[in-house]
Amino acid sequence: MMDTQSDIAIIDVRDEDELSEGYIENSILVPLDTLEKNITGVIEDKDKTILVYCRSGRRSAAACDIMDSLGYTDVYDFGGIIDWPFEKVL
Repeated sequence: MMDTQSDIAIIDVRDEDELSEGYIENSILVPLDTLEKNITGVIEDKDKTILVYCRSGRRSAAACDIMDSLGYTDVYDFGGIIDWPFEKVL
């Protein structure tokens, strides 16, 4: 999806202190504990394609549930960055 679609949002739901482990280029940090309160200010278009990741996949799954409950329609659990086989920004 990242290679074929240009209008995708990538949301990192880890905590800020975890960024030192690396992050996916162009991702937006919205920690899980602030997601419900802040996501509509970050992504207004609820039909936008959104990929969500965390460290291992547990928080990204919870984040997708939250976003679904808020009316976002095209949200994908991208899993954990520990499984990301490509380059990370350090």
